[in-house]
Amino acid sequence: MAKVIMVQGTMSNAGKSLLAAGLCRIFAQDGYKVAPFKSQNMALNSFITEEGLEMGRAQVMQAEAAGIKPSVYMNPILLKPTNDVGSQVIVNGEVLGTMSARDYFRYKKKLVPDILKAFHKLSEEYDIIVIEGAGSPAEINLKSEDIVNMGMAKMAHAPVLLVGDIDRGGVFAQLVGTVELLEKEERARIKGLIINKFRGDKSILDPGIEMLEERVGIPVVGVTPYLHIEVEDEDSLTERFCGNQEVAAIDLAVIRLPRISNFTDFNPFESMEGVSLRYVTSVSELKNPDMILLPGTKNTMEDLKWLRQSGLENAICKATAEGKIIFGICGGYQMLGKTLKDPHGVEAGGEMKGIGLLDTDTVFTEKKTRTRVTGRFKKVGGILQNLSDMEMEGYEIHMGSTTLGEQTAAFTEITSFAGEEKGAAKADGVCHGNVYGTYVHGIFEKEEVVKAIVTAIGEAKGLDMTQIAGVDFAKFKEIQYNILADALRKHMDISRIYEIMEEGTDDED
Repeated sequence: MAKVIMVQGTMSNAGKSLLAAGLCRIFAQDGYKVAPFKSQNMALNSFITEEGLEMGRAQVMQAEAAGIKPSVYMNPILLKPTNDVGSQVIVNGEVLGTMSARDYFRYKKKLVPDILKAFHKLSEEYDIIVIEGAGSPAEINLKSEDIVNMGMAKMAHAPVLLVGDIDRGGVFAQLVGTVELLEKEERARIKGLIINKFRGDKSILDPGIEMLEERVGIPVVGVTPYLHIEVEDEDSLTERFCGNQEVAAIDLAVIRLPRISNFTDFNPFESMEGVSLRYVTSVSELKNPDMILLPGTKNTMEDLKWLRQSGLENAICKATAEGKIIFGICGGYQMLGKTLKDPHGVEAGGEMKGIGLLDTDTVFTEKKTRTRVTGRFKKVGGILQNLSDMEMEGYEIHMGSTTLGEQTAAFTEITSFAGEEKGAAKADGVCHGNVYGTYVHGIFEKEEVVKAIVTAIGEAKGLDMTQIAGVDFAKFKEIQYNILADALRKHMDISRIYEIMEEGTDDED
């Protein structure tokens, strides 16, 4: 059976996902077969595996760091919030149903067999499993039914590294308070503390570390710096949303919908020199971008209402009339059409008018489309006509079915290679003038596609694009994972972490 180590945090966004990814890369570099695991993830950024199953992208990112293909066993339960009090519950990659928070709290212990089956499957195939917790293990109102923090640690006989976030302040209170709120047997599982996101002179911090270790009796095994690296982060607390708003020579604006999902689609643009990618929530933030991107959403109809009320719908229509590029993906694509109908109450129910920039109509269905696709752009019009005949690939995750008007032609041709639709060929997407829409997530991950889009925008503005360089996004991410691993090796006691894994916990069989 595999050795295990678990990364828990004092709060959400303490850095668990990133540190788990870094450990995955380190162990892989050291010659071990390593896999990530998170029993329950709550996220709107999801991914479709080669088997056509849905899982959280955080574990996909960690699998990339480990150098392996993502598997739904790495994330057996995925919760996708539909509103403030309910989520779509996905178990083993397939939709179980939609539950309120209260109903799911009562139900989730029934999913323990699914969690253990997935965990044991990985244990049989890998040398090391890096488990990630969720939020904080010290939520005293939730501990009795826990399946993702200390409850998971107990099931996996996992020693725990507890991570605190010094950047937000109060890191000593975070760590001491978390430890103090745990039961005796839970505290015994914590074998090391990590102070994350540190900036400054560590010698000033050292006296506090000594007092911390004396107070809780647990060694600090790392003081990791605030890392400026480009890897995928947890969607609900990403710093991308409140980051740089400066405008570069080529400016792209992503509409930050209230229930935005899979905004990872746009990450490849962030690594392009001379390109700004901004997330905006108001007309004043929108400014005058060259391209407006409408992302996916877990609730298209409710987010379209928000878009309307915020004034951004009018701003998008105005930008269209000015010849700017509008590009919608999944829910964003659905919004751009004429009508949205929800006869089964999958989202808000009823019918509403779309933005009307594309001659399409969408009906929400009870069955979710989950598939990976490969294909090519057909004849593409407008500014992005240089995409014509280029290869593309990605994946679909949606509940809607979109039909095209009689005079409207699809602009991509795709073939499914995963899930129930494997081998099926179909047309996808629409372009009308400079307005484009598609169901395919990941459509921008090919270097040639991103380069073609940036080049077309630059040339339309009269910029010299002869020296434009594309970015191989897969290679770029590999470099980032190596930078992460190098930083953790420098600032964490990796030898001690290996010893912790070898020693395990006292409750092992």
